[in-house]
Amino acid sequence: MTAIETGHRDEDQKNGSLTRRSLIGGLAVFAALSFIGLPAEPVRAQTAVAQKIADHFASVKTMSGEFVQFGPRGEQTGGKFFISRPGKIRFNYDAPSPMRVIADGKSVVIGNQKMKTWDLYPLSKTPLKLLLSDEIDLSGKMVRDVKEEPDLVTIVLGDRSIFGDATITMMFDPKTYDLRQWTITDAQKKDTSVMIFNVKNGVPMDDKVFRIPYDDVRK
Repeated sequence: MTAIETGHRDEDQKNGSLTRRSLIGGLAVFAALSFIGLPAEPVRAQTAVAQKIADHFASVKTMSGEFVQFGPRGEQTGGKFFISRPGKIRFNYDAPSPMRVIADGKSVVIGNQKMKTWDLYPLSKTPLKLLLSDEIDLSGKMVRDVKEEPDLVTIVLGDRSIFGDATITMMFDPKTYDLRQWTITDAQKKDTSVMIFNVKNGVPMDDKVFRIPYDDVRK
């Protein structure tokens, strides 16, 4: 478990919110979209499909919607997310979770509004940097499997440099290539699943949505 995951685990559980592991698991899958890499041989035949999916996702400059997240112990929460390329993202978790996650193009913060604590990271040191870029290049990294079915395109991702032994399974609509659902399986084989809905693309967004309260972060 990383320092991010352990910060306020007990307090989050007392308040009925997600553990840090579940929170980061849910966010990591968005970040994982930037690492849809393809090995030279195993999934060469599916390269075109995966690249079309990545190109479609990268072509969406703004996106907003709702999500429901299921943690490894059955805990459930939801909220709203907002994306603006390049470099900006926000996750608002519904009450009773006090968590907020914001990237403003330079930094990423994970905040607990109730505890008034913030963890700050350079965006360039996180996979969110590539996720939120204007282009997503699939020529590197790893895709462990790509499965095409009549009603679903599934991509299984693994990248030791980012997620260790964890894998991410993402499910897309085969006609529109829109993301439907994802599941993160961690090194202990525990799953965190997220479903998104009411997604709107190309919506106007105010930069205030992605403003980080640096004065509070640095206290």
